[in-house]
Parts: sequence; structure tokens; C-alpha cells
Amino acid sequence: MSTQNRDAVVHSEFAQVRVSIDHQGLSPRLRLEDLKTGQVRYLDALELETIVWLRDEHLASLLDPSSDRWREDTTAEVPPWS
Repeated sequence: MSTQNRDAVVHSEFAQVRVSIDHQGLSPRLRLEDLKTGQVRYLDALELETIVWLRDEHLASLLDPSSDRWREDTTAEVPPWS
């Protein structure tokens, strides 16, 4: 498998995210970057599989932007291992 890094941008009227594969860690992981804020998150295979298996109701609650993204009284905190 090639380790060449190819970025893709996934976008809609609500969000724009750069997606790439990061090979710098112990194993490949997905690198997601919010192009509006610069916020970056890394997801490994287990985290991605967890998302795939989420019930639609649980995923819908995670997608509510008022819970984390658009609140002025909180800042997004990324765990140090991400």
C-alpha cells in the first residue's frame, strides 16, 4: 500500500473538512481537519469502526452543533493522544 498522502475535501453548505491518511503514528489513522477553524482530529481503526456501528439515534445526537461546536461558553478539547 502506498504511503503517499492524498488529501480530499468533503464539504456541504454547513461544513468543509479536509480528510487524509496519517502514517506518522504506530498505525495508519484518519486525519480530519475542520477548514473553518483549523481543528484537527485523528481517528484510528477502532474509533472508525465504532462510528460505523453507532445507532442512527446516537449519531444524530452527536451531530447536534449546539452541544459543542457553536457554544461560546466552551472550547473543543482534543485528548492529548489524538
